[in-house]
Amino acid sequence: MPADALAHAADLADFVAASPSSFHAAAEVARRLVDAGFTTLGEDAAWPDQPGGRFVVVRDGAVLAWVVPGGATAATGIRIFGAHSDSPGFKLKPQPTTGKLGWLQAGVEIYGGPLLNSWLDRELVLAGRLVLDDGSTVLADSGPLLRLPQLAIHLDREANNGLALNKQAQTQPVWGLGESESADLLAELAGSAGVDAARIRGYDIVTADAARGLVFGHDDVFFASGRLDDLASVHAGVVALAGAADGFDADHIAMLAVFDHEEVGSGTRSGAAGPFLADVIERIQLSLGADREQQLRALAASWCVSSDVGHSVHPNYADKHDPVVQPVLGSGPILKINANQRYATDAVGAAAWNGWCADAGVSSQEFVSNNTVPCGSTIGPITATRLGIRTVDVGIPILSMHSARELAGVSDLWDLTRVAAAYFTR
Repeated sequence: MPADALAHAADLADFVAASPSSFHAAAEVARRLVDAGFTTLGEDAAWPDQPGGRFVVVRDGAVLAWVVPGGATAATGIRIFGAHSDSPGFKLKPQPTTGKLGWLQAGVEIYGGPLLNSWLDRELVLAGRLVLDDGSTVLADSGPLLRLPQLAIHLDREANNGLALNKQAQTQPVWGLGESESADLLAELAGSAGVDAARIRGYDIVTADAARGLVFGHDDVFFASGRLDDLASVHAGVVALAGAADGFDADHIAMLAVFDHEEVGSGTRSGAAGPFLADVIERIQLSLGADREQQLRALAASWCVSSDVGHSVHPNYADKHDPVVQPVLGSGPILKINANQRYATDAVGAAAWNGWCADAGVSSQEFVSNNTVPCGSTIGPITATRLGIRTVDVGIPILSMHSARELAGVSDLWDLTRVAAAYFTR
């Protein structure tokens, strides 16, 4: 495995470890870009009103960052690399300290569509944001704290013939021993954030796998980690944008757009169906002196690459995949196609994507679903519908999608970043 690809995988492992929730991910993107020379902007402050510069703005668990070339005009187009910061799992309920029979448990609700069985017998963290009595927000990460222990085979002899979990009764993790009346899970979490639990007025807290990402397999071809859907794309985008920023002189604005809540439909203020991207684009255009006609011309000259993971062909379940189009780990990023526009790719987008891959010296694969297995969707069709920007859906192939720990190809992760860099700069 090339040294660059291995180094990229090691950096991705660090990125995922720093991003156990969407709020942590947005903060980590901003931190990395600020370290690369970007300036943080507040939505409630005035923004620069001249061409040139690199900027980042965070809204809850979403983050947008962009580089404006010095020669930008009111009609300059934008190249957006889009991804999402959330992953399926569990979210902490109100009154979360529960338990019985001498066990302390956490009251959680299922978030998105996780593979429930994959969360069994793993050490889990609680992570997210705490909102305090003065309106301030702090990030919290408990470290390894919880576990969903599976019932022993001796007590369920049919477990290997099909295990179905009751989503209420059998998905409440344990986090200690004792009586719930004398324990406080929020106090435990507040302690990890260095704040007084009595000051907490609200919280958005999710679970994440505590184990770090790991390279393994023959010739180091595999990378396993939690939250690859879709932090693999977020990481590719931030690395590519940071690398493109120095001396940026392209004829377009380069932008990274990371949204929250994709796994639950994107219909929030920080989701792709919300106003965040449109608001920021309008503010950028106004700072360049654009009138309405110039705004529309700029959108017509723009692109969005919607990057999210897709399915690699599975050697044990070949019948679940298209019999001809069968992307596999290690053979390059994927171009995602769906006749019913669950992905936004069309012929023009496919040609553009293949051109960017050629510019980067990267091979691409196509992905299409088996006709009997409907595919999911992405932020791509949402962004195309909201803004009218030509959009193409891409990603990397993985196995175990929506598992607590997913499987990717080391070379694919690096290749996606290389294509993103070519897309931003050429």
